[in-house]
Amino acid sequence: MRLSILFFLAFAPFSSPLAGQYNVILNGKSYHIDSRYNWNDDNVGAGIEYDFNPGNSWKKTIMANGFRDSNDAMSYMAGAGLHRKLLGTQTFSNLAIYAGLNAFVMTRKDVNDGRPFPGLLPSLIIGNEFAALNLTYLPRKAIESTTHSQIVDPTISGIVFMQLKIQLDVLLP
Repeated sequence: MRLSILFFLAFAPFSSPLAGQYNVILNGKSYHIDSRYNWNDDNVGAGIEYDFNPGNSWKKTIMANGFRDSNDAMSYMAGAGLHRKLLGTQTFSNLAIYAGLNAFVMTRKDVNDGRPFPGLLPSLIIGNEFAALNLTYLPRKAIESTTHSQIVDPTISGIVFMQLKIQLDVLLP
């Protein structure tokens, strides 16, 4: 996983098709819908996301990040996203709403003995040319199929993950 991030960071700036923008990802919160269990909702972590064509109707991204998961253990993921602009305005620094899918490979200590497994989840991006809120939804059925067993929390109906995305140029002098 770390090797793929280093490769991404080393070669992306020198590739001519990559004329997009880098973003810093700050993982933050999750909400375990209808759960009566005491899960870790503070999913602190960080990552990087590259947007191939910022401002277009179709947003194509690659991403990698690590964060504290619902069991308070470190989890890592890398993948790609494809999102369609649903609403856009020229006010508020080009505020827009995108909806789409993220395909990824992830590692979790409690799933598959820490070996990588694939995932595909719906997500929503709400933001402007400087920052955005990434929202990803994990339905109960996806939780059960990922763990290949009955869910540990019978009260949960899904999970919403929230990330803050900040354009790297905003953070650099």
